[in-house]
Amino acid sequence: MLIHGAGDVGWYWHLVEAELRARGHGVVAPDLPGDDDSLTLDDYADAVVEAVGDRHGLVVVGQSFGAFTAPLVAVRRPVEALVLVAGMVPEPGESPDQWWSNTGYTEAVRRQAARDGGLTGSDDPYVAFYHDVPRELAEEAMSKERAHPSSAASAQPWPLDAWPTVPTRFVLCTEDRLFPPDFLRRLVLERLGGIPDEIAASHCVALSRPIELANILAAAAEN
Repeated sequence: MLIHGAGDVGWYWHLVEAELRARGHGVVAPDLPGDDDSLTLDDYADAVVEAVGDRHGLVVVGQSFGAFTAPLVAVRRPVEALVLVAGMVPEPGESPDQWWSNTGYTEAVRRQAARDGGLTGSDDPYVAFYHDVPRELAEEAMSKERAHPSSAASAQPWPLDAWPTVPTRFVLCTEDRLFPPDFLRRLVLERLGGIPDEIAASHCVALSRPIELANILAAAAEN
């Protein structure tokens, strides 16, 4: 089960999906509900569960904002593993809106931008998100952007009391210009107590390094 991030659609995963299917894995990558400001994180998790149907042996993958949704799926359905890809790891009671200040994100971006000449945190999406994605593919991705998540979901406190008791892996993108690598390494250690897998890629790793990402996801399914 592949859960996309903010502003995105299931298409984001299409290259990784092809790689996983070629290796014999079933894949579901739905478009989560968009353009409805009343929907909550629970609504997104319910939509994922509905898309899963009666499938078993699930590995749930959450990209970026999808890290708020993926663990909610793990308490609704039996899940073999969780994988967060450049994920916003939440804490109990923390809303997505609060996550930015609670984690020290702004200062982390400021420091990284001082080192890389302002590439990190750039207002240009081709610089900040798609710098290693072929231009035509990046343009197609941007053409699919929409209003997801809702303001209600962004303001909702994360409803779990603790992280699910499910094996969890984190994929960190070392060339991520949205979430600086050092920032995510600290966050993963503090909130998940682990060391991430790392790929030399932008935030949109499923478009720029689909084979490498599929390798990690397939390993998570097989372990």
